[in-house]
Amino acid sequence: MDAIKQVIKNVPEYTFFKTVDELNESSRELAEKHPDIASFYQVGNSMAGDPIYCLKIGKGSKAILLYGFPHPNEPIGSMMLDYLSWQLAENEAFRNRFEDVSWYIVKAADNDGAKLNEGWFKGPYTPLNYALNFYRPAGYQQVEWTFPIKYKTLDNNDPIPETKALMKIIEEVKPVFIYSLHNAGFGGVYNYISEDAPILYPIFEKAYTDLDIPAALGEPEMPYAVKFADAVYKMPTTVDTYEFYAANSDKDPAEIIGKSGTCSYDYGRLFNEKVFELVCEVPYYYNPKIEDLSLTEFVRRDLVLANLENMKSNYQKIKDIYFPLKEKIVIESPLKTALDHFIESADKHLPVQENWAKTAKELDARATVAEAFDNGPVSKTYKMLMWGMLRRILLLNFEKTGECEFKEAAEKV
Repeated sequence: MDAIKQVIKNVPEYTFFKTVDELNESSRELAEKHPDIASFYQVGNSMAGDPIYCLKIGKGSKAILLYGFPHPNEPIGSMMLDYLSWQLAENEAFRNRFEDVSWYIVKAADNDGAKLNEGWFKGPYTPLNYALNFYRPAGYQQVEWTFPIKYKTLDNNDPIPETKALMKIIEEVKPVFIYSLHNAGFGGVYNYISEDAPILYPIFEKAYTDLDIPAALGEPEMPYAVKFADAVYKMPTTVDTYEFYAANSDKDPAEIIGKSGTCSYDYGRLFNEKVFELVCEVPYYYNPKIEDLSLTEFVRRDLVLANLENMKSNYQKIKDIYFPLKEKIVIESPLKTALDHFIESADKHLPVQENWAKTAKELDARATVAEAFDNGPVSKTYKMLMWGMLRRILLLNFEKTGECEFKEAAEKV
């Protein structure tokens, strides 16, 4: 059997996610066991001062950068990297399929944030437990979205330490390929790539159909996503976001974007204009309705606008519980920073999306089952996550202060 097929066939049936410490220990053990082809070294520090490590395998001239936890609530890729790294080190036939390559593997790009999600890494793997232990940083504190950018009125150059660690690797080795290991929450699988590559689309499709995972054929993650094929989109950049805001708002797009930067692809092509990047979004939970293209009785525009209205209502309900207690909060945690950001960001970008939804011609058509499912159950599942962070904030402050108001508010949540 072909070495690559054998490696895919031998992927273990994982029943847990590894913690940051477990991932680092695995990398350290690998480098000690295979010092001839592997090295494990520190590339930076997190905002909290914890070391960020890179595992290098191979000695080729072509650099490949793979990094997990671009968002800290997304651990699936870290498990893939852990398995892949051992296969590269111990399976010579597999390693030799990639000629003249050096692999730079960062299993945990955001280790601070990942640790704030570890409450659900060992299960139970229910949507509720995920939401109750969920953390996702503010946009301007995300590894994936704080690379420097200067475009028209937008000039943001304040990368967080975690992003600086990736920047250092990119600057030094100028990768030909970058794989940012994201994953989705609920829905189906989809991919982003930096350029149209039809040769890859049957491979992507075979990968998820072999595992009986449905493709995400409902709404794109963002309205301006450029579709290459079913469940395959062009890698979005902050420039794309800027132009979408410019076309659908009378405000300065830089004001709506705020302090966030751009993505690793934008930065990578500054040092290698031919770099190719892949992002694969594999969901934790999925439903076959997400790939059902049969038509419903609903107009897509009505469903999109109703979903946006539900989002506004959801944030207002969060404000009603959260804002009366904000002045009493004593713990300035990353959770609070994140929730404050998402509330402020929603107030800015939801009106822009509404303007688009009211005029976009593509929304005149009848909605498919997949689009209806995306605007309904999928969107509602994601709304839970903000409530989970709010509950954690309230309970942290109750534990610190003993104030019953925090406990009572958490119970309402």
